[in-house]
Amino acid sequence: MLRRIDLTTALGAEPTAGLGSTLGTAALRSVLPRATGSAHAADEAVAPILADVRARGAAAVLDYCERFDQVRPESLRVPNHVIDEAAASLDPALKDALLESIRRARAGHAAQVPTEQRTELATGGVVTQRWVPVGRVGLYVPGGLALYPSSVVMNVVPAQVAGVEDIVVTSPPQVSAGGWPDATVLAACALLGVSEVYAAGGAQAIALLGYGSEYDAARGLPAVEPVDVITGPGNVYVTAAKRALRGIVGIDSEAGPTEIAVVADDSADPRYVAADLISQAEHDPNAASVLITPSAALADAVDALLPGMVAATRHSERVRAALTGPQSGTVLVASLDDAVMVADAYAAEHLEVQTRGAEEVARRIRNAGAVFVGPYSPVSLGDYCAGSNHVLPTSGGARYSSALNTTTFLKSVQVVEYTAAALAEVAGPIGALTEAENLPAHGDAVAIRFEP
Repeated sequence: MLRRIDLTTALGAEPTAGLGSTLGTAALRSVLPRATGSAHAADEAVAPILADVRARGAAAVLDYCERFDQVRPESLRVPNHVIDEAAASLDPALKDALLESIRRARAGHAAQVPTEQRTELATGGVVTQRWVPVGRVGLYVPGGLALYPSSVVMNVVPAQVAGVEDIVVTSPPQVSAGGWPDATVLAACALLGVSEVYAAGGAQAIALLGYGSEYDAARGLPAVEPVDVITGPGNVYVTAAKRALRGIVGIDSEAGPTEIAVVADDSADPRYVAADLISQAEHDPNAASVLITPSAALADAVDALLPGMVAATRHSERVRAALTGPQSGTVLVASLDDAVMVADAYAAEHLEVQTRGAEEVARRIRNAGAVFVGPYSPVSLGDYCAGSNHVLPTSGGARYSSALNTTTFLKSVQVVEYTAAALAEVAGPIGALTEAENLPAHGDAVAIRFEP
């Protein structure tokens, strides 16, 4: 079912040679499974939506709800009683599961909070690194092929741990929910104490968060204050809208379809590997599932298992489309060293390591959104209850960006405090540097402080 890419001989590599001696990084990336297509079409599609919401505010958002979601909410902001009713009707087992996810997420994210650092460079010369939460954040919770109360947890908890005081959630209206967001999403908001929730999805929701909306008394439309940071996964149009608003607001990353890479050797259980590949393919026909292995026997065993396991799963059509797409495949390598190199070149959103000495192998990985070590750390654990975050960089973004975390919602502020004596110590070097850069007024601003 998975197409196979044999890198033991790819691009002229000798079977006994390591990839590092035969393929450069660019060449290696060129042969790895990736989705095709360009973001240009999505950028063009969202541009008029962003402009319309900026001009007409909430009225435009409601119009787009009706157009794209086939339902027009009674109000853009979800009333508190609707949120409360969703929480009251929540299945007790699901409530307990969400509370456990919240508890673990709080503990995991609390460890990420940086501490204030005070550095004395000279007697009386101090620089302090302060961490300050942003004032207001907008958190997007998708609602397409699947509904994600877990994404409420993953977005809200790090913002709360960071100390953000003003949190707003937006999620698409659902026909089945009478025009409100999914009830489990609303219930998760209630459990987290979030009461400002909007029934809006897609690019129009991102525009609403970024631009805000003025109060419209004639139409009974609420004022929506713009946010400072927007986070949360979404489809290609949500991603394009976030990309367009970067600079007006901060964003977490430009998320694409979900992806998993599994680095496994002949010690791995092929049932676990197949199940984990299927678990990510379940999200979306464009999801990527990649096996990286030096074991042809393991690859054959996984291939033998997949058809039956896919046929037995609930979303078999979606899974089959994802596993047979150009973004998925098995990458056969000559050695575990080569597998690590391929994994770093691929830079997966989720990377599982199912090998002998998995912990040591995992420590060699530089590029991954999250690394899952050993046979009992599946990606599903991270999606819900590991205490990590499941909002992760995709499409190779793990080379330069990180998972959603508390610092996403924090700013580093440098506080500089020098006495006259401490400034005098560096007046000479400052003067020399200002002359070298032809900025004499900079030097004068220091020198004037020591004139009689």
